[in-house]
Amino acid sequence: MDDGQRRRELTDFLRTRRARLSPEAMGLPNGNRRRTPGLRREEVAQLANVSTTWYTFLEQGRDIRVSAQVLESLVRALQLTPAERAHLFLLALQQSPPHLTQQPEIVSPALQRLLASFDTGPAYITGRRWDVLAWNAAAPILLGNLDAMPVRERNIIWLFFTNLELRRSLVNWEEHAQFMLAKFRCACSRYIGDEAFVELIEDLQKTSPEFQQWWPRHDIKGRCEGLKEYEHPIVGRLMFEYTTFLVEGTPDLRFVIHTPQLNSGTAEKFQQLKQLHQKMHLVL
Repeated sequence: MDDGQRRRELTDFLRTRRARLSPEAMGLPNGNRRRTPGLRREEVAQLANVSTTWYTFLEQGRDIRVSAQVLESLVRALQLTPAERAHLFLLALQQSPPHLTQQPEIVSPALQRLLASFDTGPAYITGRRWDVLAWNAAAPILLGNLDAMPVRERNIIWLFFTNLELRRSLVNWEEHAQFMLAKFRCACSRYIGDEAFVELIEDLQKTSPEFQQWWPRHDIKGRCEGLKEYEHPIVGRLMFEYTTFLVEGTPDLRFVIHTPQLNSGTAEKFQQLKQLHQKMHLVL
């Protein structure tokens, strides 16, 4: 892990967390000379019951000792979510990430069969960088022709920010894209300095204006389920509940499934799309 980059990430994370808090909400006087939004460093230090100098050194990325007790004080002072708390501890090296080995990511035959057996909605398995490693027959209906994509583009965060067809069909794309980016940032914190992640992030910053704008915010999310709605040009509105499962023994593999929402008509509509999709492949 690149220690210098880790400290820069910690600096940016702390700065963006205090910038989102208003003095009034924290019971502090607003004052008339605030040049930037949010709390000042000395106010965060006051709320966390630490010295201003110590907190300033921490936010500047200096090499200082940090205890779990003090980090918990910062969690409360900055009103961090559970996912943000875990992110802070990881960046401050108080919760050591598991030993990472860059072994080839392989989906076992048993997982392949399980994936193929799920046919009510799109399902796929991603690796540490959110590359799509395996998928069921239904996944391309929403994600596009995964077989035909270059390997480097067969990536969930890349598809979210560069696939125009997916962007047009996903209802409230901006909200979902920001949420996905916050989850991806959380995943990246385990691989700071990894060349594959750095390359992907740099390419996205060059390709997507939205990614370039939102990435510096350092938003963090940990929830792995929710609802996505798509507007399909043939069958109309599709509503899927999505859930993500970690594969035991291989924590970098994630099994993502989309289940048609009950009483939404999605199951019937999606079956029509699957039949149409199969006919098109038979013709080809």
